Amino acid sequence: MVDHDLVAAIRAGLAAAADPDRAPRMQAYMKSSMPYRGVASAGVGAVCRAAFAAHPLAGFDSWHATCLELWRGAAFREERYAAIALTGDRRYREHQGPAALPMYEEFIVDGAWWDHVDEVAVNRIGPLLLTHRGTLRPMLLTWSSVPDMWRRRASIIAQVGLKRAVDTDLLRACIDPNLADREFFIRKAIGWALRSYAWAEPVWVRSYVGENEARLSGLSRREALKNIGA
Repeated sequence: MVDHDLVAAIRAGLAAAADPDRAPRMQAYMKSSMPYRGVASAGVGAVCRAAFAAHPLAGFDSWHATCLELWRGAAFREERYAAIALTGDRRYREHQGPAALPMYEEFIVDGAWWDHVDEVAVNRIGPLLLTHRGTLRPMLLTWSSVPDMWRRRASIIAQVGLKRAVDTDLLRACIDPNLADREFFIRKAIGWALRSYAWAEPVWVRSYVGENEARLSGLSRREALKNIGA
């Protein structure tokens, strides 16, 4: 049930907005094997808003299939940004549920870079944790210990921005199996998750850092305390 008119509108809009001079710089910065059109994030947003408004989707199946078509059929990285944007469009809020999780997992595993993973983890997975905790909690606990680094990163940062709604037991449980990991993106994720929660509960974060002083990397510790001090 792919809406091919919407897909075509996105691709045509991005082609029209392309900047061939900017494209190779964007690709180099993101270390992407997939080429760029050279469209800045504001331009991608404008193309998406126009296309989404002109081609509303009828029901979950059409939304889901069209998101996957944009993602899987992407020839340029901005098309994948459009796929992620479509998953979060306000018209399809009712589709945010467990049935969307395999798609989000595909975006994380296949995207395998921070620009894809972080948007999905923080702005799709995180809100779902608040509404479908019984499904999301065990999934994130599983992700926290899998070999795939990007699912582990997603499990750690999924609660970024949730403030006092953060499940601290889950946060601890997702961080703990990753404390010894030397990968930059994991250490940064741990620091980011703690720094975000520190805005709401600085005492808890200071206490956690103190308890795990010997296990936290210097990067994770610095990030965690960046806005609250030691």
